[in-house]
Amino acid sequence: MLLTLRSLLPLFFAEGLLLAGGGVIATILSLSAVRAGFDPTMVGLIGTGYFAGYLVGCFVNPRLVKSVGHIRVFAAYSAIAGASTLLFVLFVDPVVWIAVRALAGFCFSGLFMVMEGWINGASTNQTRARIFSIFRIVDMTFVAAGQFLMPIIGIEGFAIYALISIVTCISVVPVALGDRSNPRPPEDMALNLPAIWKISPLACGGCLFIGLTNTAYRLIAPIYVAGIGFSLSQVAGFLSIAIVASAMMQFPLGWLSDRIDRRIAVMLASGGAIVAALTLAFAPPTMPWLLFAGSFVYGGLSLPLYPLLAAHANDRAQPGQYVVVAAGLSTFFSVGAIAGPLLASELLFLFGAHGLFGFLAATQVGLLGLASYRYIAGRSRMPQQH
Repeated sequence: MLLTLRSLLPLFFAEGLLLAGGGVIATILSLSAVRAGFDPTMVGLIGTGYFAGYLVGCFVNPRLVKSVGHIRVFAAYSAIAGASTLLFVLFVDPVVWIAVRALAGFCFSGLFMVMEGWINGASTNQTRARIFSIFRIVDMTFVAAGQFLMPIIGIEGFAIYALISIVTCISVVPVALGDRSNPRPPEDMALNLPAIWKISPLACGGCLFIGLTNTAYRLIAPIYVAGIGFSLSQVAGFLSIAIVASAMMQFPLGWLSDRIDRRIAVMLASGGAIVAALTLAFAPPTMPWLLFAGSFVYGGLSLPLYPLLAAHANDRAQPGQYVVVAAGLSTFFSVGAIAGPLLASELLFLFGAHGLFGFLAATQVGLLGLASYRYIAGRSRMPQQH
């Protein structure tokens, strides 16, 4: 495993640079949209636009990876994503922001597809969840650190957008110059969603659920805490504490799922996230420590679910299917993520904390039910297999 991690270090470093900028821009846009007077529907559509582009990319990017290779796709998309960031400060208009976020989503779909396919090709069934966990730890660490650019630089003016653009563009350097591996190109390029669902119904359905809940949390929850009087530093802390908790729990959950049935690990994490979401729903604004505690627990248990589900699917996939499986899971995630911010913003506007965090709890109940059903169904078929 250590040799595998060594070969992936340039990719992890590039990932960190990429997500330091990509993670904070979503929070900045949510808060800036509210300050600019955009209505709740438009605020939700900005998040939806990103994942609409992400969804389109799931269908287009596998063929592009096969045609030109992993490194060229990574280089092109990091450059486009970085340059497009400057458009947010040049055009303060909700329609322009939705369109630019859709372009960014398309690019990040390809970037994540390349990174996940690379990691799957380098790992085995015995190490995959742990390596994916490290991948997500890097992700969450840099995203959490990036949130504090808001109180340091501020969210108004050109400076923060320029810095995000620079960091995103230079993320290609470690991959272009430091990586000597030759990732295996995908073999089957048809994005056959029923076939991918057959590989792992839990992973596909689970990605749909966490697309709904995790994007709603990361994009809309900061609007709620800003609305009850949190400063920029407190908003950054509220979101960062969830991301830090996720980074802390990635490896333990990955280690656990490598040793027990992955479906049980998903059930445990989802069950805990339900309790945390209900705590946030009923926490009074006068008790910020309880909001921070709820954010910590929810982030630590909900945000790491994607790598557990991805590992579950890739355990059942063939080596040549890794990129296509990554694209399929991203597709299911994107479908949920398109609806998540829009629904959450409307529920927050109509019902406040109960609407937002009740929505998160209900979605986690759906995931827990699916994981439980798949576990029971799998156990009932075991005697027949023998």
